[in-house]
Amino acid sequence: MPPKGRQTTAKKSVSTRKKIGTGGHGRDKLAGKKPTLPAEQRTNHPAKRRAEHIAEVAEKRRPQPKDETKPELVMGRNSVFEALEAKIPATVLFLAIGIDRDERVTKSLKHATTNGIPIHEVSKFELDRLAGRGQVHQGLALQVPPYEYLHPDELLERAQQSGSPLIVALDSVTDTRNVGAIARSAAAFGAAGLLLPERRAAGVNAGAWKASAGAFTRLPVARAVNLARTLKSYADAGMFVIGLDADGELPVHELQVATEPLVIVVGSEGKGLTKIVRDACSLIVSIPMAAGGAESLNASVAASIALYDVARRRATGAAARL
Repeated sequence: MPPKGRQTTAKKSVSTRKKIGTGGHGRDKLAGKKPTLPAEQRTNHPAKRRAEHIAEVAEKRRPQPKDETKPELVMGRNSVFEALEAKIPATVLFLAIGIDRDERVTKSLKHATTNGIPIHEVSKFELDRLAGRGQVHQGLALQVPPYEYLHPDELLERAQQSGSPLIVALDSVTDTRNVGAIARSAAAFGAAGLLLPERRAAGVNAGAWKASAGAFTRLPVARAVNLARTLKSYADAGMFVIGLDADGELPVHELQVATEPLVIVVGSEGKGLTKIVRDACSLIVSIPMAAGGAESLNASVAASIALYDVARRRATGAAARL
């Protein structure tokens, strides 16, 4: 009981103490939740692991650019036999042990023996490993060393030392057969060498060797980091740079500077000369064609016609001076 003399009134207890805030430290708790990530992006989620695995497999299957500093393998009985017939330089002929030796194998072995190419007999498993996944070798493979390119300055020097300097440059020609065919024509019509760009263009590989019919044994090839810049440096050194294109300003047979130190630039199979290379040329020439005929010529055919016409004019000029 309450003490005497005191009267109490029953009341609800009400707290008058002021609520203390957090000073902003609890903002994250007050903020709304972030949107849920897709399953493929959640750490350790099965969907993410599955997506990563698919991406990894796709990357492995993606064609990788060839390392041109490593030897190339020509595989298959027909390909090896044709490469040896074309006198492509080779370092080793690989032969699988126990294969059936048909005429192509017998002739390939004879070619290798005659030309001093070592013959290595290996197991089919080892040849499978050398060839790589998905490659068909038929028990026969030929190792071809990487081509040794000249520096563009070396090629220019060789051309200037010749009687009538002539260089053929290729702008983004990607078909190795065209590279080989153009080299064959260039060698036949007296060119001092071939100039290729380093990127987005075919180089001298086994396919180019076969198409050239051995022309690369006597025709040097240089590679330029920047083709347009190299062409400008050639022009500064006294070479007249002409581009070959369907919409040229002048027919090639009217080219008066054909007897001068000359660089003939051939464009790619589909798009012709690129703008930057076109701008580096002093003149653009074309090959006249009959009305209603083909709209354009194959790069190697066009190059052959232009080279023949230049050789003809040079021979005519030389005869007139006698």
